[in-house]
Amino acid sequence: MKTQNHIVFGDQPARGGRTFRFLSRKQRQGFTLMELLVVVAVVLILAGLLLPALARSKARALSIMCRNNTKQLAFAWTLYSDDNSGRLAYNLPPGQNILSGATLPAPNWINNVMNWELTPGNTNIDFVNQSIIGDYASRNANVYHCPSDTALSPAQKAAGWVQRVRSYSMNEMVGDPGSFLQNGMNIFNPGYQQFLKESDFRDPSSVFVFLDEHPDSIEDGFFANTATDLEWKHLPASYHNNGGSFAFADGHAEIHRWQCGSTICPPVPGGAPLPITISPNDTTDFDWVTKHSSFSVR
Repeated sequence: MKTQNHIVFGDQPARGGRTFRFLSRKQRQGFTLMELLVVVAVVLILAGLLLPALARSKARALSIMCRNNTKQLAFAWTLYSDDNSGRLAYNLPPGQNILSGATLPAPNWINNVMNWELTPGNTNIDFVNQSIIGDYASRNANVYHCPSDTALSPAQKAAGWVQRVRSYSMNEMVGDPGSFLQNGMNIFNPGYQQFLKESDFRDPSSVFVFLDEHPDSIEDGFFANTATDLEWKHLPASYHNNGGSFAFADGHAEIHRWQCGSTICPPVPGGAPLPITISPNDTTDFDWVTKHSSFSVR
């Protein structure tokens, strides 16, 4: 007589003959520890590959937004000039509130001064309404701020601030600088062209109007350096892959990346130990800014 084979599920004994033991479907559900570890390892590897790419994509998106902001400011600046017989918007250092011949209620392109304290100029957006190009920028405070600029002092963070209100300044050589204009020239750079009208530009595509400025030096909206001194008195920002946004007199905007270590300073309070002396062998960035600020007339 042949012995019958029985398939037994779980621990139930067979009635006779050999026994083949298999787990039931219910008992086989789930993963083993080894399988779980393999899945976790694969997920971590994929995350390690994807997160840097996502971070780069986000950084690129922020740089595009910043570039568009400066481009909008340049467009507003051009519209102001078109409505004022080609005369450029006033670009005054702080404290110069009265100009002979200034008939507009608020003569400057910007009038707020920022610092690392809890002063109103850091957060008050009324400067947009008072700016002479504010109307041409649709009174939009966001276009004055780089989305990558989140620099705050410890006191400002403790007060619950998210950001300061402005990231951009104007080239000192563009616009009427008030009493800093003597004998038709800027006292900081007497050998260089001061642009007062649109017709003063020989090549508007080569002269920048607006730029990202480092949060340590931005203060007012007047970006000033002396071309003959090898030092940064005011420092461009490097928010975008060690570069900053620039908008030019012809309306185009670009991200310019810095080549010298002395130019790239952390965007934190005290990150830029100004003034920064520039080594004679490390002038590439300073020369670029000087070249695109103005041109020598001597």
